[in-house]
Amino acid sequence: MTEKKEDSSGFKVVDRRGFASDGSRREEATEPQPPAPPAGPSPATERPPAAPVAEEDAENFGPTGFDTLISYLSTTALFQLGLLPGPGGEHIPPDLASARGTIDMLEVLQQKTHGNLSATETRMLEEVLYELRMSFVEMQKRLSQPAR
Repeated sequence: MTEKKEDSSGFKVVDRRGFASDGSRREEATEPQPPAPPAGPSPATERPPAAPVAEEDAENFGPTGFDTLISYLSTTALFQLGLLPGPGGEHIPPDLASARGTIDMLEVLQQKTHGNLSATETRMLEEVLYELRMSFVEMQKRLSQPAR
């Protein structure tokens, strides 16, 4: 038999586990069907309308496009390579494994979009990948040299 507990808040908790706390198998009890939901939205589930985005906020982000994606990923890779300062101007130590992963993502993006990009987008992606690869190799060399 299933255990039922009703709260004054209107919520009902039904234990539907197959075994009781002593390990014995519970009998299948038929449960009454829950009542149909009210016709209109309830105040508890109704969401307030989204606040409109201020024009100046939209201008700060600019249009979202392929170039924005490339810029985001390349900036992330530069942070991971330790070539850009943190938000407070602090030095971020290089994380070559993460940088390699981000560069790999850009390479996958290049392969998957081959033939579907404009000439400008293709050139931008090639140049970004070239610069990131060279920066990665340079950082790898720096980190492999013994400290003086």
